[in-house]
Amino acid sequence: MSANTTAEAHPSLYELFLDLSDPRNPQGMRHSLAALLTLAATAILSGAKTLTDIAQFGRRRKKLLKAMGFTHKKSPCISTFHYLFKELNASAFEAALLEWLLAHHGHTLNPEVHLDGKTLRGSKRGEIPGVHLLAVYSEKLGSALTEIPVDAKTNEHKAALKLLRLIPMEGVLVTGDAMFAQREVSKEIIDLGGDYLLTVKDNQPSLKQAILDAFDAPVSPSGESVAAGRHAESHDA
Repeated sequence: MSANTTAEAHPSLYELFLDLSDPRNPQGMRHSLAALLTLAATAILSGAKTLTDIAQFGRRRKKLLKAMGFTHKKSPCISTFHYLFKELNASAFEAALLEWLLAHHGHTLNPEVHLDGKTLRGSKRGEIPGVHLLAVYSEKLGSALTEIPVDAKTNEHKAALKLLRLIPMEGVLVTGDAMFAQREVSKEIIDLGGDYLLTVKDNQPSLKQAILDAFDAPVSPSGESVAAGRHAESHDA
């Protein structure tokens, strides 16, 4: 397969962002939506954590800005990104990022991803609960592949059923804490072609005891369970 064929098969971030709806007022716009989002995504993937980081990333890379589709001499400032992200459809932005990530790096997802839920720091306000997100994290890529908000009335393992369908699971090992040690989560992973390694704690007492009993059974050097051997001897007698 030629390099040109590969490029055509896998669109760039800029090309994917061209399909997103621009929420801004067209009056006074200096920069295209696709260029701004390409800069933001590149900065974030490079370690930017704040709007200041994103703006500085662009300010220090003038030549890169031109390659990203910027036509104005002045690089975008912090307020430009502030007002953009305030109105932007976050789900559409994340979906475009995920499409690009899977298209270019989908073959590197194996062998393991991790389910993890976190409440965003500073998102709780008085009686208003914080924003809780459930993510699928790839240690190999060093990034969350995708994430979804978890409603206060929904358990994380219920949200996991939806989240797992958003990424290719064939041959992938899913790890997670005791929250996800649920029959329906395990079945969903297997049905999607993956495997699982989940922590079992006191929230599943029967399952935990069954595992302890299985590992406590003495085994002979031949590999046969001693208890099973004794049972067979009693029948022979």
